[in-house]
Amino acid sequence: MNKPVSSMAGAGMPLAESDAAAGAKATPHTVDAVLRESQVETVLADLERDLVGLAPIKHRIRDIAALLVIDRLRLRLGLQAQTPSLHMSFTGNPGTGKTTVAMRMAEILHRLDYVRKGHLIAVTRDDLVGQYIGHTAPKTKEVLKKAMGGVLFIDEAYYLYRPENERDYGQEAIEILLQVMENHRDDLVVILAGYKDRMETFFQSNPGMSSRIAHHLDFPDYSHGELSEIGDKMIAAMNYRFGDGAREVFGDYLARRLKQPHFANARSVRNALDRMRLRQASRLFADRYRELTEIDLTTIEPPDILASRVFIEQA
Repeated sequence: MNKPVSSMAGAGMPLAESDAAAGAKATPHTVDAVLRESQVETVLADLERDLVGLAPIKHRIRDIAALLVIDRLRLRLGLQAQTPSLHMSFTGNPGTGKTTVAMRMAEILHRLDYVRKGHLIAVTRDDLVGQYIGHTAPKTKEVLKKAMGGVLFIDEAYYLYRPENERDYGQEAIEILLQVMENHRDDLVVILAGYKDRMETFFQSNPGMSSRIAHHLDFPDYSHGELSEIGDKMIAAMNYRFGDGAREVFGDYLARRLKQPHFANARSVRNALDRMRLRQASRLFADRYRELTEIDLTTIEPPDILASRVFIEQA
């Protein structure tokens, strides 16, 4: 004689409830299980591998990932957790990795189910603020609509606020942002970026914005050694290499360039490498009948670096 469905499910429990309980029991409540399911460790490993230095920044990103992993485990056990506010401020000079970290952050938030899509929308004041009455609100709302489910990265955010201009519409954009940051914080993360001193002034003038920023991350300038390492990574990614003595000359170039104005960290390193490639190409182009080997085509020689005006101006 067949047993009733309820007794087959166990102790009078309905089949659906029994299956749910069994499924919950079968799912390990461990950090390792969440990490394997989300594969978020892959993103963290990429962040560690691809970005030189920035130890405090990487540590904070791991802390945020840890919070989201633990919240996920709490929800599985029926422990309701208030959605944490993850709006952030990234301060630092150009070329210190702010945009790159923001992109990784978006991917981490998506893999841990904090946001739906995990895309990054990068904008400036011009994308948010209109030039006449009635223009700012539609522009700002359209950007926010595109960013929903991901991360909105506002570079040089302090330009939104121009108190010296009574006819400026930046304050309207700020008020719309504030409302969305509060009401949709479980589906949108806003990252405000810019120079540290200007961002501090911006927050002092806009306490409502400051109170909504949960994480303030300051990106330091790279050291000479870190810039050299960045150069090595970049040149390898371009399928080039330094020839005999060229790496030492590049180190000398960096030491000189660091003393000059408008140095933009990794961005300046990339620009310098592009100019070295240009000089190498011109050098090879001048010898039109020479049979060029793979080594010829991939090697940056000392003269390709020494031709920089950094050496000429300081000669």
